[in-house]
Amino acid sequence: MKFSALIAVLPEDLEERAIDAAKAAGAGGVTLLNGRGLGTEEKKSFFGLTFEGSQSVLLFVLERKLAVTVLKRLNHDLELSEHSKGVVFTVPLEHIAGIDTRQLEQFESRLKDKI
Repeated sequence: MKFSALIAVLPEDLEERAIDAAKAAGAGGVTLLNGRGLGTEEKKSFFGLTFEGSQSVLLFVLERKLAVTVLKRLNHDLELSEHSKGVVFTVPLEHIAGIDTRQLEQFESRLKDKI
């Protein structure tokens, strides 16, 4: 079975919507990280303080076909292509250890259902 890491970098206020959309598309667990982004535009300042919005980084380890399904769902539900509020991408994983066997069983049963 082949796996991908699906990474979503989103504004913090979209985190819950993203998790709900991913779960609705079949994703299980997610690792949440906090982040800050530096863009090409100058940041806004207020009384000498610079505001840098918080970002959430969501990391999923998914079966490759499911990763594409989740990516499409996130793009659609969060309207990422229309508003440029975040980025979602996948990276193929060559070697993996420590994945929950229950998650493997879920992937296998989904594949069997599709066959």
